[in-house]
Amino acid sequence: MSEFFEDEAYEAGLQEVGSALLGDTINTLTPHDPICLSESMTVHDAVVRMLSGKQAAVLIVDGEGRLSGIFTERDVLTRVVGRGLDSRTVLLGQVMTAQPEALSPRDRICYAVHQMSVAGYRTIPLVDEERKPIGVVTVSHVIKWLADLFPEAVLNLRPGDTIKQPGTLDAG
Repeated sequence: MSEFFEDEAYEAGLQEVGSALLGDTINTLTPHDPICLSESMTVHDAVVRMLSGKQAAVLIVDGEGRLSGIFTERDVLTRVVGRGLDSRTVLLGQVMTAQPEALSPRDRICYAVHQMSVAGYRTIPLVDEERKPIGVVTVSHVIKWLADLFPEAVLNLRPGDTIKQPGTLDAG
């Protein structure tokens, strides 16, 4: 069973999606509060905090609380386990990504998606004007936001079904 769309409603829906894609800011995604640790903490400490906070990354901050690095799930695999290092002795400063790109909550979601696509990021830190962490956005945030943009009729389509185009009648 497929959904029929009225021409006006269909066009309005398309305009709403287009407007959201071009205009919504990262703050719309409801970013996670960041987990901030120092470079001197161990990978084990970071993993414990990531698991308890159900987050894919921790942000590394310097003595003034400014973002100096990021350590992600992927880093655990590629920079620690994949190299046979001991998570209880390796310090975050040794395996983090230093000076990661960060965005502002006022940046557009489309820019964050572009950065994720081009650079392969799955997690992006959000910082204030002083580069102090204020949030974290992940690919999961973006996917949820995208899913919320689509009408329920689109989300519930079975594989192979098609959306009826405006003005098209189906005899079957």
